[in-house]
Amino acid sequence: MIKSYFSKIYAKKIAKRIDKWRSAPIKTQQKVLKGLIENAKNTTFGKDHSFKNITSYEAFKKQVPVRDYEGIKPYIEQIKNGKTDVLWKGKPIYFAKTSGTTSGAKYIPITKGSMKHMLNGTKYALLNYIHKTGKTVWIDGKMIFLQGSPELDETGFIKVGRLSGISAHFIPAYLQKNRMPSWETNCIEDWETKVNAIVKETMPEKMTVIGGIPSWVQMYFERLNESSGKKVGELFPDFSLFVYGGVNYEPYRNKMENLIGRKVDSIELFPASEGFFAFQDIQNEKGMLLVLDGGIFYEFIPADEFFDENPTRISLKDVKLNVNYVLIVSTNAGLWAYNIGDTVQFISLDPYRIIVSGRIKHFISAFGEHVIVKEVETAIQEAIKNTDIRIHEFTVAPQITPKKGLPYHEWFIEFENEPENLEEFALKLDEELVKQNTYYKDLIDGKILRTLLISKVEKDGFLNYMKSIGKLGGQNKMPRLSDNRKIVDLLICDN
Repeated sequence: MIKSYFSKIYAKKIAKRIDKWRSAPIKTQQKVLKGLIENAKNTTFGKDHSFKNITSYEAFKKQVPVRDYEGIKPYIEQIKNGKTDVLWKGKPIYFAKTSGTTSGAKYIPITKGSMKHMLNGTKYALLNYIHKTGKTVWIDGKMIFLQGSPELDETGFIKVGRLSGISAHFIPAYLQKNRMPSWETNCIEDWETKVNAIVKETMPEKMTVIGGIPSWVQMYFERLNESSGKKVGELFPDFSLFVYGGVNYEPYRNKMENLIGRKVDSIELFPASEGFFAFQDIQNEKGMLLVLDGGIFYEFIPADEFFDENPTRISLKDVKLNVNYVLIVSTNAGLWAYNIGDTVQFISLDPYRIIVSGRIKHFISAFGEHVIVKEVETAIQEAIKNTDIRIHEFTVAPQITPKKGLPYHEWFIEFENEPENLEEFALKLDEELVKQNTYYKDLIDGKILRTLLISKVEKDGFLNYMKSIGKLGGQNKMPRLSDNRKIVDLLICDN
């Protein structure tokens, strides 16, 4: 009761702070950029790019080109070799280690200031929820955020780990007694062993908040069902808030609600190793509020121009609704005009709310259709609406050289509850994708492509694939789209 009382007071204070920058978005972002440049002007990067001469956004664009990890890697290597004041003042306090680049692991710097903003992002999202709904019962229960191991390595005298594992070291004291699982269980590296241990620890507890990437929370819920014989909502009658991020929840919603047995409130977050970008600020409304005072300056490049020689590059004041943008960030961790790889769309400009539409590298354009993640997720969401069909997981790839007939998009789907007529469902799915993408429609109408085909993936096929590439659990996500067949050729399908 005490926590509940004081949380409402604190939530009101935070709500006023959010309103302050939400009501002056452009001014806030201009202030952030000015502060970032001022603080880094004497760093190696700042000197290399003449930060002392930058007095406007236009000057910043001229001096600082857009980079991906390969572009900043030489600076990261200097930091790992012990040099200070390279990308930001002093040294990072952590490196968040991620995978997936052409040169192997990425080491994303985290500074004291950027860590503070990352932690504030989740905290503000929860406090905003309290302020908007008045619901505080969940504060007195047990909470779990499925995450990577908090055990850290070291390189160049800087601690290294997964972002979720690093964050585990910063749980505030007043929540330590509420946190699940135990430290020992959280340190288990093997994901399946870890989930089984978490199930055993949490089953007898009063769980009120559960969070994580939906696909891995789904696995946790399935194990709870198997072990208890009960729906999650029955096993945990006080479970009232699901916090998630990393992927779109909608393709998982039917399956998750079936596992829970009832509906619960949810909060979507947009965290990444590079920073905390947005959170869902209103229940029952689409989109996340872009965090504008979190030590991050945002830029945007239209996704369909991204690979051009001179793409359009804009700041927040020039964005438009429903355009697919590549998100570019400069941060108080020393990332400068950095391409994080995610694409976003604005669904509101007052305030600035976004949805994550996919990854710039995850699309299908084998025939010029440029189908993106948002489009396939919306198509499957609409196709299963008002049906009892439930999808466990799916991915899509082009079939460019079929044995006979026209090329097509092939959908690899692991059904939890499959349709009675797979061919009819495939036609419905194709109709929905045509509505989402006019280029795809033109290719179908012009007899360049035939309607999509579905290949059923056998039970646990996606799980086994993720296990085979060493990416089971934690922050790892299954790509929805590929412009080739490298992933799907490794899936076990029931054709």
